[in-house]
Amino acid sequence: RRLKVDHTTVSRRISELEKDLAVKLFVRRPDGFVLTEEGHKLLSVAERMEAQSNAVAETISLKSSELSGKVRLATMEGIAAYYLANRLTEFNRLYPRILVELVTERHLTNLSKREADISLSFEPPLGPRLDVKKIGCFGLGLYSAQSYLEKRGTPADVSELHGHDFVDYIPDLIAIPNVHWLFDIIQPEHVVFRSSSMAAQQNALAAGRGIGLLPYFSASIDDRLIRILPQVSAKRDIFITVHEDIQFMSRIRALTKFLADLIERDQTFLN
Repeated sequence: RRLKVDHTTVSRRISELEKDLAVKLFVRRPDGFVLTEEGHKLLSVAERMEAQSNAVAETISLKSSELSGKVRLATMEGIAAYYLANRLTEFNRLYPRILVELVTERHLTNLSKREADISLSFEPPLGPRLDVKKIGCFGLGLYSAQSYLEKRGTPADVSELHGHDFVDYIPDLIAIPNVHWLFDIIQPEHVVFRSSSMAAQQNALAAGRGIGLLPYFSASIDDRLIRILPQVSAKRDIFITVHEDIQFMSRIRALTKFLADLIERDQTFLN
C-alpha cells in the first residue's frame, strides 16, 4: 500500500532480485514473507543506502521549518510520560514537519536492529557502531501520601523504614537492573504493591499504599505526594544513543541536540 503497487508486483520484483543476486532473500509462508540470513544482510545495506539517500534532501534543507520526516525515540515509561511528552511540544514548534514517535519499553531498545532511531536510557546500550553520550542525570527520592503517614507515622531516619509498607517493581519483570532503584536505599521487608509500571506505582503511593522511590521529575509535581527523608536519595545517569548509520541525518541531529540541550537546561529540576 505504501508503494502504491499491487502485491503481485512486489512479489515478482523480489523474485527478480533473488534471481539477479542468486540468493534466497525470503522464506515464503502462508502468513507472509520472512527474511533469510542473506535477506537480513541485504536489509542492513539497503537501510544505509536509504539513510544516505534521505540525507541528500536533508543536507540542502537549511531552514528548520523545512526539515521533515519521522524520528522514533525510545525511552522508559516514566521519563516519557512525566517529562518528555509535554516538552516535545517545544521541539514541534521548532520543527513542525518532523514527527516524533515516542516509544516506551521495559528493555533497552536495539538500535542495531532499527527498533528505534534514538534511545534515551539510564544505562548505555550495547551494540556495534553505536554513538553513546552521557547527557546528564536525574535524582530520586522517597515519597508517600499524607493518609499513609498519618496512619503509620513518618520515619525519622533510614532505620525506621524497616517497619513500613513499600511499593516496588516486580523483580522478575525488570529488564534493566538500574530501574530497580529502591535497592539503592533499602531491601524492603514488606512490599504491599508491585507493578512493572512506574505510573501505577506513583498512583498507588498517592492512594496511601506505602512508601516508594520515585524520580523527582514525576513526584515533585504531584501534589498528592509528600517527600520523606530528604537526606536520602539516588541518582541515575541519562544516555543518548544513535546508530552511526543515521547520526548525521538532519532530523536525527535536530532531535538529539534538542534532547541534550533540554537535559542540560533542566538539571536543577531533574535533581
